[in-house]
Amino acid sequence: MGKPARSKSPGQLENPGFYLRALFFLLFCRHVSSQCKILRCNSEYVAATLNLRGSNRNAAYCNALRSYSHCTRKTARTCRGDLAYHSAVHGIEDLMIQNNCSKEGPTSPPRPRPPAPNHQGFESLDICNYEKSFLYKHGQPPSYQHCAAFGDPHIRTFHDDFHTCRVEGSWPLLDNDYLFVQATSSPVAKGSNATVTSKLTIIFKNMKECIDQKVYQAEIDNLPAAFEDGSVNGGERPGGSSLAIQERSPGRHVEIRAEYIGTTIAVRQAGRQLSFSIRAAEEVARAFTEEQDLQLCVGGCPRSQRISRSECCRGRVAAETARALCKEMLPVEDVYFQSCVFDVVTSGDANFTMAAHGALEDARVFLPNAEKLHIFQVGAGCLCVSSSFLLLLLTSGLWAVLLHF
Repeated sequence: MGKPARSKSPGQLENPGFYLRALFFLLFCRHVSSQCKILRCNSEYVAATLNLRGSNRNAAYCNALRSYSHCTRKTARTCRGDLAYHSAVHGIEDLMIQNNCSKEGPTSPPRPRPPAPNHQGFESLDICNYEKSFLYKHGQPPSYQHCAAFGDPHIRTFHDDFHTCRVEGSWPLLDNDYLFVQATSSPVAKGSNATVTSKLTIIFKNMKECIDQKVYQAEIDNLPAAFEDGSVNGGERPGGSSLAIQERSPGRHVEIRAEYIGTTIAVRQAGRQLSFSIRAAEEVARAFTEEQDLQLCVGGCPRSQRISRSECCRGRVAAETARALCKEMLPVEDVYFQSCVFDVVTSGDANFTMAAHGALEDARVFLPNAEKLHIFQVGAGCLCVSSSFLLLLLTSGLWAVLLHF
């Protein structure tokens, strides 16, 4: 019992007339009473016989017919007088006879039920993971932007503009709905127009589902691996772990990951200056109003505060020496190299080579497009030449004049 008395060829398992009838009723019999479940029986039968393969195809087909018959018997009372139901019952009997299937025996395993909908929704589970949430909503990963402030300070904006600034005092690098970052600058040397960042204040604004408001503050020779309240994450809220601090190099390099807004921040100290780098989701970087228009990461330095890096002749280190020092760390003569030379000439501190190198390494990690890593600005580097070189040019010029006469 339970097995067909004889096998049939694959072609005998199909009854085109019955399939057409079943499909017709499955698609078009919308008038069937909601209490009559014949359409469910039809769909389960079609699903069970859709991909029959292999040597036990005949036995599996008989199992599907027995399941179909069992389903119609269970719904017989509510489907009495229903045309679709009676057509299905007669069709099953015909197919059982044609394929020599016994009425008793194993049936097809029931189809797995689809998982129950999550009434909490995606947001309640993953709202504090920006990348997953964005992918769920938009079907693609988010876009990112990069900004950095290092050295003199030099500013690389979200739009890949590059400025050297003389900004003294406190200036906002970022001021949007999620973040506030302020850099405080002081002169690099007494009487110098150039300044360096001596203090950084970063505020992660309150986000009720994820984090409490957190403040991070760094000063020269004080690069803590914790927020001001002593914590190392976003607090006790369900998404508190989506904001975390990690010390990469004690007293030299701290990284803050804010997964809930798709943002990573690096704070470094090199020599007597602090540097700041950020990789922020584009949507987050643009979340500000017209009143929040002064952001160095967005618009760069105001024109009145910009310095030309070509004007670095008056310094504590010769330009040729500075170029040699910077070349060791920065072989490509891009804006990072030019900034390095400017800072070493102006400050006389070779540690500024590490500031430019660190900013370049952060850009290498944070930039979404590696092709934009190097920025080249023609005529923006130090144009100073030594007195010996000027004497050589003058002597050559005099010889040329004498030989001409």
